[in-house]
Parts: sequence; C-alpha cells; structure tokens
Amino acid sequence: MLSPESAAVVRATLPAVGGALDEITTRFYHTMFTEQPELLDGLFNRGNQASGEQRRALAASIAGFAQALLADPDARPEALLSRIAHKHAALGVTEDQYTIVHKYLFRAIGDVLGEAVTPDVAAAWDEVYWLMAGALIAQEARHYQEAQVDPRKPWRQWAVVERREETPDVASFLLRPADDGPLPQARAGQYVSVRVFMPDGIHQTRQYSLSNAPGDSLRRITVKRVASVAGAPEGEVSNQLHRTVRAGDELTLSAPFGDVVLDDAETPLVLASAGIGCTPMVGMLEHLAATGSTRPVWVLHADRGPADHALRAETRRLVEQLPDGRAEFWYEQDATDEPGSHRGLMDLDSLDVPADADVYLCGSVPFMRGVRTQLLHAGVPARSIRYEVFGPDLRLAHAEG
Repeated sequence: MLSPESAAVVRATLPAVGGALDEITTRFYHTMFTEQPELLDGLFNRGNQASGEQRRALAASIAGFAQALLADPDARPEALLSRIAHKHAALGVTEDQYTIVHKYLFRAIGDVLGEAVTPDVAAAWDEVYWLMAGALIAQEARHYQEAQVDPRKPWRQWAVVERREETPDVASFLLRPADDGPLPQARAGQYVSVRVFMPDGIHQTRQYSLSNAPGDSLRRITVKRVASVAGAPEGEVSNQLHRTVRAGDELTLSAPFGDVVLDDAETPLVLASAGIGCTPMVGMLEHLAATGSTRPVWVLHADRGPADHALRAETRRLVEQLPDGRAEFWYEQDATDEPGSHRGLMDLDSLDVPADADVYLCGSVPFMRGVRTQLLHAGVPARSIRYEVFGPDLRLAHAEG
C-alpha cells in the first residue's frame, strides 16, 4: 500500500522522473557494473546491455509499477510483476541483490535529477521501490519453493544426449540430468535458463523454451543462432552453443519457469508464432497430443521460408494427431502448394478465428503487436491473448493495454 503522502509526491514528480528514466538507468548500470563487475558474470546479459534493452525494460517496469500504484494505492499488481519474477527465479536472483540495485539506482536518480530530489521525493520513490521489490521477493520465494530450488544453488548439470540440426541456423539439444536424478516438474510453455562459460572467462545466461512435452523422459531446447545485424552484437550464448556443444557434453540449466503456460480448458486454442517463436508452441502441441486433447487447436506460423521453419515436419505430425487440429503457415518466400500454406506475412482476414479462443503468441515484438491487433479486430478479447517475449521486455503489455 502506497501511503497518501508518498502518492501525492510520486504523482507530482512522475513526469520528471519518467522523462529521465533512460538517463537514470544508463547511469545506474554503468556505475553498478564499474564498481561490481562480478554481477556481469551470469546474472546480466551483455547483449541486452549493449542494445539498451535491459535499461529500457527496467525503466518501463518502474514507471509501470508507479502508475499502477497511483491508479490504486491499495493495489498489488502481481500480474505486472509476474513475468519479471519468473525471469528472476530462472536466473537465481536473491533477496540481498535488491539492496545492491537500490543503492546504485537511487544514486543515479540523485546524480541525474540533482537538487530536485528533496528528502520527501527520495522517501516517496524509496517507498515505491521497496513495494515493488517486496512484491517481487515474495513471488520469487514462492517460485523457488514450488520448484524445490535453493536460490543460492539454482543450477544443475544436464547431459546432452543428442544434437539435431533442424535448419542451417537452428539446432535442438536433447538433455537428461547428468546426476540421473528425476526431472524437475514443468508445464508446457515454460523455459529454462542456460548458463554458458564464454571464452573470455565470463558466464552468460539466456532463456530457451522447452520444445517438447514436459512429461517426456528427456528435455529439449531448440536454439537459433542469432547473427549480428545492423551493428547489433551476435547472440553470445546461441553462437557458443552452436559452435561448441555436441552429444556427450554437459550444459548448466535452471529449473523451468515462466508464466505463459498452457491451461487445461476445452475452449478453442490458437498458437500463433513467427521464426524461433515456434518452440514453446511445439512443446504445447506435443503435450496436447500426448494427453489426447480434443479441443479445437489452430496452429499459425510465419517464417521466411519452409527451409527456415524449425520443427516444421514435427508440427505437421502433431497437428495430425489432434482430432480437431489445423495448421496454417505463411512464408515470405518459397511458399509450398501444401494445404494451409500461404505466401507473405501472417494475415488472419481469411480465417474465421473463434472469438472465444485462448491465444498464445510468441515471436518478435512487432510480429506479436501486429497479430494481436488482427485478433482484437476479429473479436478476440485482450484478456484471452497471452504472449511470451524472450529478453527483458515489458513494453508490449504497456503499449497494447
């Protein structure tokens, strides 16, 4: 609960703080990593730091949380924080690290805003921060408890049973626990963090969806090699996995986390993806087929071409196992003559998408924004559309309502 006194101060200063958040978070990360470089070893992704995605996501989360508190001072906007809490649990974030973040964040606020940060202003935003941190700490504690994970020891070794080349840029890795212990519980749609030791001696971590059914005896991740484009750095973890990992090697994984999971229901289901966003959808499909689901399932996927469509044959096979399943694929080039194959970008105008469908989206943010708009125009309510973004991104939720 945000106190009335702090709410008044936050409301008055939100435009100034919000307008300076990009500069504040830039200074925050620079100072924190300069003084505590060990935090870059596995906890923060260097690619997201270089691109600015991390600081923009932090700014969006702070501003979004403050706005939610102002709208309802008694609110506990767990839904807003759920995705962050799952991501933190997948990285092994601990309660004491919130104190470190607080130290450098509020130093940056003071450096950027100067004399405008009066004691009253500092106290009000301090209250916002600790309300947010407290809510995240509580959620993360529940996630750790449910996953039976000690946040001080969040990692486990997994043996690579097989490597499969899916496309020229996509490989799947089939995994089993190296200690031959039981597989951790998982739900269709969840992801794991993969922690990789880089050539320069630093660990880097990235999240990958489980691309098979969680009830299987093996776990599978399917990884696209991310190339350097338009000056953006290549994906460090994906390229290291492609270059070095073979059957017989070991990978370091977290337990499965993620809040965009397949719910048990009988309503129509739409799984819409683009590119490597197909991976959680295939895991959901395999779960549906393995459990004998009879619900109507629409699989919609967009890609550059059939040769770039990872797990394409497997998707077709799984859809055929469903009594009420259909697949529609859109390819920008080399579209086939198969039923359900289209040329160009995903276009739902010719499809009669059920308005009562539960929809899951996974792909680039522009793709998901575009498809979400089409779904809303088709009468699907916003509450029925769920999405997964890999990387530190909360902006789709804020921008699209």
